[in-house]
Amino acid sequence: MATAYERFNLHATPEKFYIEACDDGANDVLVIDRVSTEMTLAGVKDIPPSGVTKPICGIMGTIRLVAGMYLIVITRKRKVGDLFGHTVWKAVEFDVISYKKTILHLTDIQMQDNKTFLSMINNVLNTDGFYFCTDYDLTHTQQRLSNTSPDFQEMSLLERADQRFMWNGNLLREITAQPELHRFAFPVIHGFIVMKPCCINGKVFEWILISRRSCFRAGVRYYVRGIDSEGHAANFVETEQIVQYNNSRVSFVQTRGSMPFFWSQRPNLRYKPKPQISNDTNHMDGFKRHFESQVLIYGKQVILNLVNQKGSELPLEQAFAKMVNGMENGLIKYIAFDFHKECSKMRWHRLQILVEAVSDMQDEFGYFMVSSDGKVTSEQSGTFRSNCMDCLDRTNVIQSLLARRSLQSQLQRMGVLHVGQKIEEQADFEKIYKNAWADNANACAKQYAGTGALKTDFTRTGKRTHWGLVMDGWNSMIRYYKNNFSDGFRQDSIDLFLGNYTVDETDGLTPLHVQKDWKFLLLPVIMVVAFSMCIICLLMAGDTWTETLAYVLFWGMASALTTAVIVVNGRDFVDAPKLVQKEKMD
Repeated sequence: MATAYERFNLHATPEKFYIEACDDGANDVLVIDRVSTEMTLAGVKDIPPSGVTKPICGIMGTIRLVAGMYLIVITRKRKVGDLFGHTVWKAVEFDVISYKKTILHLTDIQMQDNKTFLSMINNVLNTDGFYFCTDYDLTHTQQRLSNTSPDFQEMSLLERADQRFMWNGNLLREITAQPELHRFAFPVIHGFIVMKPCCINGKVFEWILISRRSCFRAGVRYYVRGIDSEGHAANFVETEQIVQYNNSRVSFVQTRGSMPFFWSQRPNLRYKPKPQISNDTNHMDGFKRHFESQVLIYGKQVILNLVNQKGSELPLEQAFAKMVNGMENGLIKYIAFDFHKECSKMRWHRLQILVEAVSDMQDEFGYFMVSSDGKVTSEQSGTFRSNCMDCLDRTNVIQSLLARRSLQSQLQRMGVLHVGQKIEEQADFEKIYKNAWADNANACAKQYAGTGALKTDFTRTGKRTHWGLVMDGWNSMIRYYKNNFSDGFRQDSIDLFLGNYTVDETDGLTPLHVQKDWKFLLLPVIMVVAFSMCIICLLMAGDTWTETLAYVLFWGMASALTTAVIVVNGRDFVDAPKLVQKEKMD
């Protein structure tokens, strides 16, 4: 495999960027013309001495904004651990550098738009969870990597990457198109990685958890639900649990993703907007595409649908079940489990009902294993595809339980656990395991919903606590605010970053300039004034109580009526995406 360079120096002159590979024995320099934007390969001798030099950790890619092209580089990284001898890094800090030396050629409106687009790019870059490796392919599972041809293994990291999980794929289009430049870049995944050395019975092994978030139909909680016409599901995450011991290794893979048909749940100021199933779309085409690709990649599918089987979530559960039955595919099995009903009143032990119900299927699927002499001794023949409404909190709890059950079998087979021993009895490892899965839940939740996950107290401790309920309430309030008043910007940021929206320098006005309806400007002012007057009337009583009551009732009614009108027209008052058409979001 053609590995990528690991260390770089960026030399900037007014005319060009010179990105020098600093690995031992390297002589290559990537030259980017800041005027023509052309990229070429040169040698160290071509670097002029007049440039401003600084070390960088890697290239995320390039993107066009209103002011022209920008170079995005990684300026700080942190070591996560070693995966089979390959160092895995977390990208911690970035720099976005303009090709243009000045933006004085822009109008005031263009300057403001460019500033907004820059803040969008930084919004994505500042979302925790970007990981990379310069000499190993993080985008594929162990099993996929083992089932590859010699030609595949000779490819560069950019050529062989699973495009579903390569978050800088759009940014690297120009470099990808020039094979001679491939060593200057690497795929960056978004999600979560934890690597922990562990010890049970005096036997040291490496326990690893990798969650890869798909960049297809990526977005935020309420603006991206269901699937697109290609069958890509919202918030699709592939989670792989790996154990390495005495040169042998095992891997167990699970997936999560939004219910794969056309439905939406647009924010409208209500705490929980009512989900809407599209009535004018052929659901089965996208549904079949989704599961055909899942079966092709992962084998047999067991769907674990954890949504409520009453209220607004019931129609979604019924539609999902009906479509699975309509496919008549023996490789796909559907199981509905009402998580909230079964676990109500703190009865979290009832989750074992589901774990035991799927135990035979889990044993049938098995896991991928390579023995210490490098031979594949078993493969995973199917995966559990879990979902709730957001594919976050409930989903993560179930995935952690299934992963533990698989791990029990793996550690016994590898000789780490003795016969009759249980993982739950290994206090030190249990703490590592539970905290890592809770951290995984938080990472996935922050990337999709904007806050940490709910129910992590159960994942960390194995039981539900009253303090955990309080923290869930706090996170729910933050989610409500972000989902209604900041997620439109976050969605636009992701669409710009991933290339779902591209900036055209020749366009006069960008979609950022959406004129707000008069209701948006006027009604909140009336509501605030009316509410303020109501409070003032209560604090500054009139000559008689009847006069005071009349003022309070008048302003109170004005405040209540205005609030009611705002809630009824809730969609007009939330922060909605501007860059991608509404039809694409619904």
